[in-house]
Amino acid sequence: MSQQLLMPKATAVWLVDNTALTFDQIAQFCKLHPLEVKAIADGESAQGIKGLDPIQTGQLSRDEIAAGESDSGHKLKLSNPKVHVPELKRKGPRYTPVSKRQDRPNAILWLVRNHPELRDAQISRLVGTTKSTIEQIRNRTHWNSANLTPLDPVTLGLCTQIDLDLEVEKAARERPSEVVAKPDDTLLPAQETEKMVFDTSPPAPKEEEKEIDADAVFAKLSSLKSDKSDEQPE
Repeated sequence: MSQQLLMPKATAVWLVDNTALTFDQIAQFCKLHPLEVKAIADGESAQGIKGLDPIQTGQLSRDEIAAGESDSGHKLKLSNPKVHVPELKRKGPRYTPVSKRQDRPNAILWLVRNHPELRDAQISRLVGTTKSTIEQIRNRTHWNSANLTPLDPVTLGLCTQIDLDLEVEKAARERPSEVVAKPDDTLLPAQETEKMVFDTSPPAPKEEEKEIDADAVFAKLSSLKSDKSDEQPE
C-alpha cells in the first residue's frame, strides 16, 4: 500500500506559514493545485484549518525542507515510516456490532426466503454468522424460530445493497440454468412431419349413416309388447 500524506491541506497551511518553500513545491508535496496554495497564503482559503506540522508526524524531515528552500526545483519526498503496520486481511464472517446481533436471525430468514440461491458461505459473509445458525433457521430448529420475522439485512444495517447485489449476481452465475422438459413437449419424427406436409391423398370417405326404417322400429316395438302379454299369468 503506497504511503499517503496525512491531512494535505492542514500540512500546506503549516508549510506556507513556517517555511520559504515555493507554492509549486508545496502543491506538489500536498497534492494540491498551486493556485489553491496561493489562496491559502493570501488568506482566501483554509481560514478555519489549523496547520499540521509534518515533522512531528514523521512525514517530512528538516533536512528535506532545507533542501527545498535552497533549491526551488527540488521536489519534497515523504519520509519512510519508522513502523510498518501490516495490512490486515479479514477472514471469516463480517463483524457485527453487539447492538445489531439480535437482528441477525431475522436477516438470515429474509435471505433464505427471498434469495434461496445464496449459499451458506455467502449469507455468512453478508450478515456475519455461522453456518450452523443458518442451517438451524433453514430447518426451523432454531431456539427462537417461532418469534422470527424476515427483515431486510440492508434495512437493518448488517450489509450494504451493493454487497447483497454482488452476492446474488455471483450465485446466479454459479447456478446452472434448469430446463424442465415436459413429456408432451416433444418434436414429431421427420417422417411424420413430411407426411403431414406433403400428403396430398384425399381424406378417407366417412361411412354414411344408415337410414332409420320407421316400419322396422314399430314392428320391433309391437313384438316386444306381445311378448310381455304372453308372459302374464292367467
